[in-house]
Amino acid sequence: MKFTLKIWRQKDAKSKGHFETYHVDNISPDTSFLEMLDIVNNNLVHEGKEPVAFDHDCREGICGMCSLHINGYAHGPGQGATTCQIYMRKFKDGETITIEPWRSAAFPVIKDLVVNRSAYDQILQAGGFISVRTNSVPDANAIPISKADADESMDAAACIGCGACAATCKNGSAMLFVAARVSSLAKLPQGRVEGARRAKAMVAKMDELGFGNCTNTGACQAECPKSISITHIARLNREFLSAKFED
Repeated sequence: MKFTLKIWRQKDAKSKGHFETYHVDNISPDTSFLEMLDIVNNNLVHEGKEPVAFDHDCREGICGMCSLHINGYAHGPGQGATTCQIYMRKFKDGETITIEPWRSAAFPVIKDLVVNRSAYDQILQAGGFISVRTNSVPDANAIPISKADADESMDAAACIGCGACAATCKNGSAMLFVAARVSSLAKLPQGRVEGARRAKAMVAKMDELGFGNCTNTGACQAECPKSISITHIARLNREFLSAKFED
């Protein structure tokens, strides 16, 4: 297979970016999207040109670093998959593919396809944790939790913090990410102790960092590689309002 790639190139955060066109051929349909970019970079290095900077780590759909907008879709074509889980058989032979970094004011471009997603780390530091004693660990079955609550908590905890939700949302909202983190703890007794403080602190930090408001378009859920449901946003709203009434 062969492809024409329009890739966003940007020297640094202060420089003006632009698209550059590259051609690549002899690509196997079973080649992953990131492996295809590796081939592009290998060709650029042999030509004495600077390779394209892009984020990647586990390449197993776990870390969330492979955050690319491909043909206008977060993580590319396909649902419930990260960029590293997309294979070139998803595209037509000879197709032109446009590759961009996340487009969000809260995720400034560092270089080429790499963005600064530390805003999510700051939101987690504001309240995405529980304060517990760190001595002996209690037995897993010591605190009874219903299966329904445990399942819902685990579904929310599946969020990998890739940023696709904010990058996809027309308002640049991080509500799905915050909701997943709050919901995963709200359904567990260990997280209820600090529930009110957590909801207020994380929402306040999200607003401070410049993320937009949620208007329930559902784009975040559609593009989330872990299929996190927007029903968690409803729980976040309940947690936040309850905390406000407790003031």
